[in-house]
Amino acid sequence: MAQLWMTAVLSLALVPLAACQLQEGRPEAQPAESTIPTSTTPDAASQHTDGLVIPGERVGPVTAQTSRADLANFYGEAALSDRPISLGEGSTEVGTVVNPDTDQQFAVVWDDAAQSRPRLIKDFGKAWQIPEGLGVGAPYAKVQAVLGDFDLYGFAWDYGGTIVLEGTALAQYDDTLWLRLAPSDSAIAAHLEAYEATMGDEVFASSDPNLGVLDLSVYEMVVSFEVAP
Repeated sequence: MAQLWMTAVLSLALVPLAACQLQEGRPEAQPAESTIPTSTTPDAASQHTDGLVIPGERVGPVTAQTSRADLANFYGEAALSDRPISLGEGSTEVGTVVNPDTDQQFAVVWDDAAQSRPRLIKDFGKAWQIPEGLGVGAPYAKVQAVLGDFDLYGFAWDYGGTIVLEGTALAQYDDTLWLRLAPSDSAIAAHLEAYEATMGDEVFASSDPNLGVLDLSVYEMVVSFEVAP
């Protein structure tokens, strides 16, 4: 089961993604909320700043129908940087980074040469979270609180630390959301044996005591849109 799941992860970049409709906005933006909203259909203006990622549906205002031109309309051309985006194992795809080098950053990997629709979105800054409150930088304790018991793949390879969502409280995001954990450098230095015991392409339980001393946090989030029939 684990090997089949990982095969799906490794072929992520090749999976065709579904079209989702861009929400139409009300004429005026609403006041900003003090916390990340849980609604999946806010007005279009607030989507630009809400920091909300709904796997399979939207990243802020970006959906499966958003084009490169739409990104420029949403964020301004000056906020965009076209560059190759790493997909792991030495492969790259054409993409556009929005708000590079800020907490609001994310990268769109395009599905076609015309840049008319995204394949997937990754390289998120810390401002972006799913409705359950997880995103880049989330500590291990919070991941455990949200997911309950879960499995993850070992460290020190391109897909190291990938969480298996199947059977967890976030199982509804399986195949549309990938979260990956990594230990801190200081924890590796202090607990090298624990790190070495959890390396490699095999699955470990979140209850493994070696994981508890490695000061884990989410270092990568990747989202895609649901596959159309």
